[in-house]
Amino acid sequence: TGSGKTEVYLRLVADALRRGRQVLVLVPEIGLTPQLVRRFRRRLPAAVAVMHSAMSDRDRLNAWLAASAGKARVVIGTRSAVFVHLPDLGLVIVDEEHDASFKQQDGLRYHARDLAVMRALRAGVPVVLGSATPSLESLHNARTGRYRHLRLTQRAGSARPPAVRLVDMESSPLDDGLADQTVAAMRETLAQGEQVLVFLNRRGFAPLLRCPGCGWIAECKRCDARMTYHRGIDRLRCHHCGSERGVDRRCPACGKHKPRPVGLGTERIEESLARRLPAQRIARVDRDSTRRSGALDDLLERARDGSANVLVGTQMLAKGHHLPGVTLVTILDADAGLYSADFRAPERLAQLIVQVSGRAGRAQRPGQVLIQTRFPNHPLLQQLIHHGYGAFADGALADRAAVGFPPFVYQALFRAESARADSAMVFLREVGRILEGDSLVSVQGPAPAPMERVAGRYRAQLLLQAHQRPPLHQVLARCLPQIEALRSPRGLRWSLDVDPSEHN
Repeated sequence: TGSGKTEVYLRLVADALRRGRQVLVLVPEIGLTPQLVRRFRRRLPAAVAVMHSAMSDRDRLNAWLAASAGKARVVIGTRSAVFVHLPDLGLVIVDEEHDASFKQQDGLRYHARDLAVMRALRAGVPVVLGSATPSLESLHNARTGRYRHLRLTQRAGSARPPAVRLVDMESSPLDDGLADQTVAAMRETLAQGEQVLVFLNRRGFAPLLRCPGCGWIAECKRCDARMTYHRGIDRLRCHHCGSERGVDRRCPACGKHKPRPVGLGTERIEESLARRLPAQRIARVDRDSTRRSGALDDLLERARDGSANVLVGTQMLAKGHHLPGVTLVTILDADAGLYSADFRAPERLAQLIVQVSGRAGRAQRPGQVLIQTRFPNHPLLQQLIHHGYGAFADGALADRAAVGFPPFVYQALFRAESARADSAMVFLREVGRILEGDSLVSVQGPAPAPMERVAGRYRAQLLLQAHQRPPLHQVLARCLPQIEALRSPRGLRWSLDVDPSEHN
């Protein structure tokens, strides 16, 4: 992080423009687009078009037409920009290539990074995948010779990597999720006129509302999920289906106690910091605080000009933002990915920690990172701190090779959902019978999805796996006509996801 990847992009783009070619630049989040556009327009003598979902249909159409006519020489956009017509395409760049936002999870399922690679291959032009924490798939491709691996081994200018320390939550007194030594480090940093970033990847005030007497927990009526308490609007909200309702003033189960918020969200941390650091200017950056158009830009500008010196936020703050005044980063509740059933969870946690840590000390002043954890001796954390992301990736790839997980195998996931509890499973059993006769692939399932019920619909899935990609596609091509011909109950929906990035 902070090694000057954008400068590399700018010089490559300038070279492509001199050769009369167009350039496509993909970024994972809308929030990264404005700062990148500003830098590109400042440096490049060419028309730069922007494309993302927050634009009006008219503006997106105008950008598309300008690119298609060759008037826009550089297109910067989020994942759907991979489809824009560029008659003089000469270079494709995918920034933060590891980011899960590049995968479209519904409707037309595609991975913009992988499409960008194929598009560049077919056009016969270079494609650059940039990241301080490359995906294990891309690292595997580099190590097997499919990609060329170029390393930026130091930070740009005089900036140095931040010092990282673990704060043991078992031995440190906590107040609203903040250890005393964490708050002491914040006070010391702020007293020096520097900024603090507090990272918690959970919005709202508390992830659950619980009765202290009988243990009742507020759950969503449409999902197998708990409702999150949002104090700002004093309501419970499901972060899976979007439903919300008022707060229970008395426990519906026992009727004796008032349910209490349990756990941490960004709202709670903001409130706690306002109480413990009353003289400081705090800005919260999450999906709730940035709903209004332009709100994210306003909050980031407050961070850059110093009018906010304590930033509290989710992963929206972790991705590529240059915040030169931040010298202390605190990561709260980093343990969620250490013991997850998802085999990708350790990779995503390692990427998140490195990316968030990279916001500290990007200018002349040295940075430090405090990670609050109940498992300070966990191998993943120890490996990251003492040996870096590369060493973690080596171990993670070895683990995946040993157990037969991607990128050492290829997968396709059939998903089905229905309003009836058994319909999805019955349908996928029929799909399994069609596929099981083929020895080129292994079929696993069907099984209920890890969260079986979402928005009132029951979900199940069936996994296909092969050691090589061609047999997987051969089986799918041969069997899909039979699967599409199956009679399915009314209201049942099914989909096929090749190279699934989520199994939820």
